[in-house]
Amino acid sequence: MAVPARKTSKTRKRNRRGHIKLTVLGLAPCPNCGELRKSHMVCPSCGYYDGKQVVNANN
Repeated sequence: MAVPARKTSKTRKRNRRGHIKLTVLGLAPCPNCGELRKSHMVCPSCGYYDGKQVVNANN
């Protein structure tokens, strides 16, 4: 059976919910153009990955 809300203190409730939060994306600067991009992904601005042009970017 559930515990009534008035018997659970605010601190106890907030401690339990401490892990529910937004996380920051793993962004790294592109070595070719310097724009921030997701790690291990093709750069959306220049189309380079691992020093080679993989996608033709339309700038």
